[in-house]
Amino acid sequence: MIRFHNHVVAALLAVFLAALPAGAVDRAKLDSLFSRLKDAKDAGEAGRIESEIQIEWTKSGSPAMDLLYQRATDALAVGNAQAAVEHFTAIIDHDPAFVAAWDGRAAAYYLSGEIGPAVGDLAHVLTAEPRHFAALAGLATILEETGDKEKALAAYRAAADIHPYMQDVNDAIDRLSKDLEGQDL
Repeated sequence: MIRFHNHVVAALLAVFLAALPAGAVDRAKLDSLFSRLKDAKDAGEAGRIESEIQIEWTKSGSPAMDLLYQRATDALAVGNAQAAVEHFTAIIDHDPAFVAAWDGRAAAYYLSGEIGPAVGDLAHVLTAEPRHFAALAGLATILEETGDKEKALAAYRAAADIHPYMQDVNDAIDRLSKDLEGQDL
């Protein structure tokens, strides 16, 4: 179960790979998209807005970084966590402001069972982009798996405040709420 769960979380993190170097970010566009996401009327609308956010987050502004980024995400997609870590690390070494590489490397570390480095990279992502709902969800998953259910619930709720239509996150909130807060009779 945990091995399957690790692969699912790593795949989700790969899909939501983080933000851009500061010079390439269209902050006004992202601000508008996040506002629209919070106010989305249904999951379909939220999914379309989420896709637009992902497009903005994964623009590197460099063909060379785009190629390396693609190689890293391809490696992650086939479960080659070590190659993904190496590619993402090369991007980070070249452009430490490219937050997508930090998020991708967090997913790769998580997939390979290196929880400490994964949490460290997620912290970097969330410092650079506190609205990164996928990083919050990934952090919440790790917190839950390591037994810190209260902090996990808080992180899941923070992710849901930003993106109210993530089904896995909403399911986790329901599950942990019942576990920690009890169930109404």
